[in-house]
Amino acid sequence: MAVSKNVTVIPARKHTRKSKDEEKPKLRVAAYCRVSTDSEEQATSYDTQIEHYTAYIQGHPDWMLAGIFADDGISGTNTKKREEFNRMIDECMAGNIDMIITKSISRFARNTLDCLKYIRQLKDKNIPVYFEKENINTMDSKGEVMLTIMASLAQQESQSLSQNVKLGLQYRYQQGEIQVNCARFLGYTKDENKRLVVVPEEAEIVKRIYREYLEGASMLKIARGLEADGILNGAGNERWHTSNINNILRNEKYIGDALLQKTYTVDFLTKKRVKNNGIVPQYYVENSHEAIIPREVFMQVQEELIRRRIVHTSPNGKTRTFSSNHVFAQIIICGKCGEVFRRVHWNNRGKKSIVWRCVSRLENTGLFCDARTVLESTIEQVLVTAINQTLCDKDSFLTTLRDNIATIINRESDKALADIDKRLEELQTELLKLATSNADYEKVGDEIHSLRDQKQKLQVENANRDELKKQIADMSTFLKKQSTALAEYDKQLVRRLIDKVTVFEDKFTVEFKSGVTVDVDE
Repeated sequence: MAVSKNVTVIPARKHTRKSKDEEKPKLRVAAYCRVSTDSEEQATSYDTQIEHYTAYIQGHPDWMLAGIFADDGISGTNTKKREEFNRMIDECMAGNIDMIITKSISRFARNTLDCLKYIRQLKDKNIPVYFEKENINTMDSKGEVMLTIMASLAQQESQSLSQNVKLGLQYRYQQGEIQVNCARFLGYTKDENKRLVVVPEEAEIVKRIYREYLEGASMLKIARGLEADGILNGAGNERWHTSNINNILRNEKYIGDALLQKTYTVDFLTKKRVKNNGIVPQYYVENSHEAIIPREVFMQVQEELIRRRIVHTSPNGKTRTFSSNHVFAQIIICGKCGEVFRRVHWNNRGKKSIVWRCVSRLENTGLFCDARTVLESTIEQVLVTAINQTLCDKDSFLTTLRDNIATIINRESDKALADIDKRLEELQTELLKLATSNADYEKVGDEIHSLRDQKQKLQVENANRDELKKQIADMSTFLKKQSTALAEYDKQLVRRLIDKVTVFEDKFTVEFKSGVTVDVDE
């Protein structure tokens, strides 16, 4: 049976004009502006943009101002540090903004990926972005195509600017101009001309760190001592870490030099910097500013850093690392097997005492050593006796010290250093001429690295000779000034004068840092 169609006519309805109270709500429009640097000229541009957008939005009767979001002096290559930009996006996501206007794509973002990411995120919320300079509305059909092209051009522009900045930095490096952030740099600040100047009270802290390290203290012990004295580190914190001490001991700026381009930027978009391990050139500027630490002291510290880092293999195959827990650590040596002695709290039949024993005997592995055990008080008395022997026969020892100084004076190293410096100057000139020839460039570069290594080695040797001369002079001064024999053990004097004590079955051989040797019978 056929079913008849049923058609219902819906008559047209006359639309009436809405009353004033029912008019479409105004569009909430926000403006984003940004300047690239914090210079005075750009600061003026920053204020001008705020005034412009305030007037621009208020000039549209169907718009209302939803806020001016402005980042001052922040780079546009990424949005991580642009607080106002991120706050604006959050406001959009919260439904408080209907439209964004900005001067140009390059002001919004110079990173294509960031630009498109936020444009699409806003489009999902039906929020258009209008770029005045390019006359692009992201909600138009052609908007995203044009936006992709323009954002890519903006990114290339940013890359070009980044390259220009790098070239400018390299030129300044070649001229010896240094740039140092003094915010966390203990010992220095900047004057009105942005040159490094010494902060006297902080310089004393740096000198203390170098002095204590050369006296045998560990980095941890130095750090704890600074904390105990209420001294703040370079960042202004009470807590010191061994890394703070390590960085201070290795920083060439404390001798008035500066190694430039220790790190470099691997990506101009992310601004990620990594350690420069020979990937890009470095520039070493000597005497660029006032020194805090004498060059010879700095070189001695570099040598000591290497010495402490080296793992020593003992005669029984064990590895030994540096220890500074006690003034005798590392300096009491076994006359039988060549091992070091270790401090032991001994309980012998209820009688407690502190003794020193050969570690190969303590560990009882490999080569067994039957070297005798020595009371700590005995070693202390041996050292008092050795020092007093030098005082009793001071004239003879002073003559020996004068002879020792004569043997370490070496003018050949000074000439070798002068020759290296001269050759390095010649190679710098060659390097500039061969910038386009990779093969020759690398050959010259290898020679420069080799000469710098030789120079550092000679500087270390000179520093060690200077230190020995200083120790001989220190011993001579002590012998001349000390008129009476020592009555008791003096730990600081031992740390200052004694280099090594070798324990034999019937005697002790005490070696002074000045090169003098004294035997003390048991």
